[in-house]
Amino acid sequence: MTAPRALLALLALLWLTGCALGGTPATRYTLPDTDAPAAAGSNATHALVLRPLRLAPLLDAEGIVVQLDDITLREAGGHRWAEPLGRQLERGLRDRLTGALPDTRVLLDTEAGISTDPLQLRVTVDRFQGRPDGQALAAGRWQLLDADQSLLDAATFRVTTPLAEDGYPALVRALGRSWDAAAEQIASAVARQQRRATP
Repeated sequence: MTAPRALLALLALLWLTGCALGGTPATRYTLPDTDAPAAAGSNATHALVLRPLRLAPLLDAEGIVVQLDDITLREAGGHRWAEPLGRQLERGLRDRLTGALPDTRVLLDTEAGISTDPLQLRVTVDRFQGRPDGQALAAGRWQLLDADQSLLDAATFRVTTPLAEDGYPALVRALGRSWDAAAEQIASAVARQQRRATP
């Protein structure tokens, strides 16, 4: 085999290998970090346990979800979350609640080894996606329960944030801002409940 033919064969083999392996590797994203202060220490007057966050089945996937029209959703193949979305949202919610509720020790369910059962927060995220109108949507519902699992308060949230520009990086940043706003709504409800419970 002559040198040009050998080179062509090698290039063809590399091209086929690239196709078989999926071509261009996916770009991976993480939600923006919050600037929340450190967690409240032992002098916190309140405690809140964040129960495992629940995601709608479509969101429990690697790809970032985009809405194509009023009824069509698609998981992006080449644009994926760097770690499971549920874990990012749960950690981000804890950090945002810590920042908004400085007198409250916010614990994940796995960290809740305290002597008295505090308030408990359950959050379900039904929508976390880009929309065709250039908005990033975060929507779902939350429940606040006491130590006996009695429902104290509940509400839905639906927050949209416009993208600053086109593209997935802008979408991820806008989704982070939508999550900021949802966390603010939840924190306000928790603070109201804490005020009611204070003698």
